[in-house]
Amino acid sequence: MAERSPNPSAVDPSGMNRRQVLGSMAGLTGAALLAACGSSSKTAAPTTAATTAAPATTAATTTTAAATTTTAAATTTTAAATTTTAAAGGGKATGTLTWGSNYSDAKDKAGIQATADAFPNKNVQVKINTVDHNTYQDNISTYLQQPDDIISWFAGYRLRFFAAKGLVGDISDIWKDASGFSDAFKSASTGDDGKQYLVPFYYYPWAVHYRKSFFAQKGYTIPKTWDEFMALMEKMKKDGVTPLAAANDGKWPQMGMFDQLNMRTNGFQFHVDLMAGKGDWTSPEVAKVFTTWKSILPYYQDGVNGRTWQNAANDWAANKTGMYLLGTFVTSNFKDQAIIDDIDFFPFPSIDPKNAQDAVEAPIDGFMMAAKPKNPDAAKEFLAYMATAPAEEAYLKVNPSSIAANSKANTADYTALQKKSVELVSGAKYISQFLDRDSNPQFASNVAGPGFADFLADPTKVASILKNMQDQAKTIFAG
Repeated sequence: MAERSPNPSAVDPSGMNRRQVLGSMAGLTGAALLAACGSSSKTAAPTTAATTAAPATTAATTTTAAATTTTAAATTTTAAATTTTAAAGGGKATGTLTWGSNYSDAKDKAGIQATADAFPNKNVQVKINTVDHNTYQDNISTYLQQPDDIISWFAGYRLRFFAAKGLVGDISDIWKDASGFSDAFKSASTGDDGKQYLVPFYYYPWAVHYRKSFFAQKGYTIPKTWDEFMALMEKMKKDGVTPLAAANDGKWPQMGMFDQLNMRTNGFQFHVDLMAGKGDWTSPEVAKVFTTWKSILPYYQDGVNGRTWQNAANDWAANKTGMYLLGTFVTSNFKDQAIIDDIDFFPFPSIDPKNAQDAVEAPIDGFMMAAKPKNPDAAKEFLAYMATAPAEEAYLKVNPSSIAANSKANTADYTALQKKSVELVSGAKYISQFLDRDSNPQFASNVAGPGFADFLADPTKVASILKNMQDQAKTIFAG
């Protein structure tokens, strides 16, 4: 079975063409190290990457009964097409359902609460146990020894690893009745054994964000090529503006910069092979990526390793910095609607014309079930609900920073940024999931993250850093 990094373009808010692009990938996955959740309230050998687009398809259609659900947090009424089967609890589940959540930021937490409030079965008490996002990810393997009934997680190799280890539950019966998901989403939710272990909830692209009013005021134009990008950053610097907002607290934000630089420099297939342990971190190709990366460090904010993505976002929103490479979740950091409405983005500039801007990073987030949930009926019934459009609508009404995974979700109220996100992903030739999801998590957490941080702290040591990364990669990917 070939590993895949799926194109999650299953939504069409404004008549845009839907396209499903599956980038075949390969790699092994290992464990990172989740303390118990806190207070209540977020494999096979590779094949060549796919290069053609096909119309998106949906899973088997399920007849659903329309029900009206008022969401308390979002204070909106939605038409709930909630599918329940005997295997999913039959709508008769009772008791307490615990939900381990890494949605720790304010809007994320409010959106998750709105989703829980909209669950039609009021005989189930949903208890959300929220943990700081970074802490959750760093300690997920420990947490999965005694998890909550429902677990927040991501599509990609980490899902397959936990499924192979028997740490999460088979929810294939839910997928038999689910509708509104493309084959790409199903593939992203499937383990190496062909069974499904994830309910995809939303996706979001990574791009270079900017404030429209600031660009207009300064007369800046959107760069498409690397030369144009460098010229823009030099102009910003002369204007007294730090060109690039920069954060790396948690040692994951700058993984996004590496992904963009590598895909633009060496192409998508080289990138996925490197993520799968089939490349060489000391190769001239990777060295070239770091040479390019080094060339833009003078345009970064100082102290990148000690800054959270939220603090970098605040500086950027205050026009202290000009641009910010991040996922579209950056909008969730702000309460001021005027700021949110002023945000726009452009694809990361082309470096090598042969790779152009073909690849887009668009991670998929979703939910899993514990291998042995304390309340299995409630867990399956709740996940069946989470697979419906109303559940996603309840979340996105509170935090409209992402795109619903279910193609039946109402997109009439999508913001301009959401519509542009769909267009960007739909037009991509290749889709990546992000370094810490596309690679062995032990390598991502213990090698790549620290290696990038060391490089940012002292770029002169890049040769020894890459050698150390390659030495560790050999051990991890051979295990």
